[in-house]
Amino acid sequence: MKNSLLLLFPFLMLMALAQAQTKVYEGNSTSYSKCLYTIDNNKIYQGNSTSYSKCLYTIDNNKVYEGNSTSYSKCLFTIDNDKIYQGNSTSYSKCLFTMSNGKAHEGNSTSYSKCLLTFSDNKVYQGNSTSYSKCIATLEGYVPQYILTVLLGSD
Repeated sequence: MKNSLLLLFPFLMLMALAQAQTKVYEGNSTSYSKCLYTIDNNKIYQGNSTSYSKCLYTIDNNKVYEGNSTSYSKCLFTIDNDKIYQGNSTSYSKCLFTMSNGKAHEGNSTSYSKCLLTFSDNKVYQGNSTSYSKCIATLEGYVPQYILTVLLGSD
């Protein structure tokens, strides 16, 4: 029984972190005025708000939906293993991003030249860099890399 609880503990901690409110800020800032997104209870809101009308996306299982909906027709992205696909598809031709070694790459590639984002600690950087000047977002709380890729790599 004790061993089972020890194995379950990391999973429970991850679930608790995923349920906590998270903020994504512009650049190296954590200023209230620089908040890009608030993530709370599988919803992604614009800025500091958690108002129903400010909900940009809903996360449900391995899908990201537009607004407060989980309707099939509102599915924007499907996550399958290390790939992020457009809409409900998992077709090779619909692959938007590939995740590999703390980086998000364009399409099905993992080449250096196709690197869009680099994740390091609580920061997201443009391209293959971890330079201060290439920081595009700072996080307060836990956000899965695939969600950050959808938010920051789709611009």
